[in-house]
Amino acid sequence: MAMQQFRPASKNAKSSGLQGAKVSSAVLTLLLSLCLTPALSQAEEPGVTDKIIRIGASTQLEGDLKMFGQNTKLGMEAALAGQTVQKRTIQFEQLNDFYEPDKAIENTKQLISKGIFAIVNSCGTPTVRAALPILAENKIPMFAPYTGAGFTGPGDVLNFRAPYTKELESLTETALANGVKPSEICAYVQNDGFGMSGIKGIREALVKQPGTETIVAKLDQILNQVGDNPNRNGIGPVGVYPKDIIVAKPGYDSLKKWEKDSGAHCRLVMTVAVFAPTAEFIGYAHYKNESWVFSSISLLVGDMFTKQLKEKGVQDKVITTQVVPALDSPLPIVTEARKNLGTNLNYTSLESYIVGKLFVAILQAIDGPLTRENFLKAAHRQPYDIGGIKVDFTTDNQGSDFVGFTLLRDGRFVPVSPQDPELVKLFK
Repeated sequence: MAMQQFRPASKNAKSSGLQGAKVSSAVLTLLLSLCLTPALSQAEEPGVTDKIIRIGASTQLEGDLKMFGQNTKLGMEAALAGQTVQKRTIQFEQLNDFYEPDKAIENTKQLISKGIFAIVNSCGTPTVRAALPILAENKIPMFAPYTGAGFTGPGDVLNFRAPYTKELESLTETALANGVKPSEICAYVQNDGFGMSGIKGIREALVKQPGTETIVAKLDQILNQVGDNPNRNGIGPVGVYPKDIIVAKPGYDSLKKWEKDSGAHCRLVMTVAVFAPTAEFIGYAHYKNESWVFSSISLLVGDMFTKQLKEKGVQDKVITTQVVPALDSPLPIVTEARKNLGTNLNYTSLESYIVGKLFVAILQAIDGPLTRENFLKAAHRQPYDIGGIKVDFTTDNQGSDFVGFTLLRDGRFVPVSPQDPELVKLFK
């Protein structure tokens, strides 16, 4: 029937035979192309050409938090320089979002429209959260966001860094081990999911301790508040401030109320906040002659933070948690980063350097075409050793649980172990 359909009515048998042969050849070619199309489509994933793999991020390149985007850029570019995967180089593009969720959504859509294989090393809890539903809809992975919120979705998320919950849990356990009572552990945090992730970490540590039911109930009450910037002050051992507003007194008053109501003293106040609000709060408490020991999360370290603290007259009694090894560590990956980053080496650029190397290692472990599905399979298939840094996605989407400490000493942060006498002394 097919041959009759294509046979010209006025041709002789010989020409008809030749025409039939041509048609048969055309049909065969068509069938072969149809059979091969899925394989070719699978190989040509958006963001992958015969020469490049395109990845991107939404981050802070301008404004008060521009050091995050600038340093992640330095780390990623140093890690990706000269690297190839299946004869392709990796192209990394960052778009500025000013730490604003609406702008992060716009950036994410723009990157998708350009064709993107994955979003890698985007920065900020509220901005990453805003982008995730769009990425999930387009089945694009979010790889190693520069936030400790510990996102598990929507969509495919692979976190490199230990979450904020782990950072605060580790420091809480260290303080408790050195004689600090559960009621003496307090917090000052941003009044959103970013800050609440830290409260969850404190809760995780305290719930393991006997006699903490009342405190845990207070923390649960704080965590269960809903809506934008709910009233979380005055409830328990927590003070909060609204995102984008630098105001220390309401949160400070909340902690003083806790001290009065509980009869306890805030020996350790853990902060989950960005630079200026953290420095403002610590400076205000210092001005009020509080003897509190303070801590900050891994995002807040370096010259900018120490300068802000110094301007407030603070040069000691501040601990920071870190999610990568010390900058003078002898680990091969840190040694390599020191060589390739030089004077641009800091905790942010080091973390991004490790993330870049990890991303390449997973790509190179792909068995088959460069597809997002195969990338995720390679990530979950085996643990990875990135120059002495152990990363394991085989059981969940959390790659590393490493947490270390640095201590503000004479105006600069220096690495310390949990057993360091100077750190222990702070809690006595």
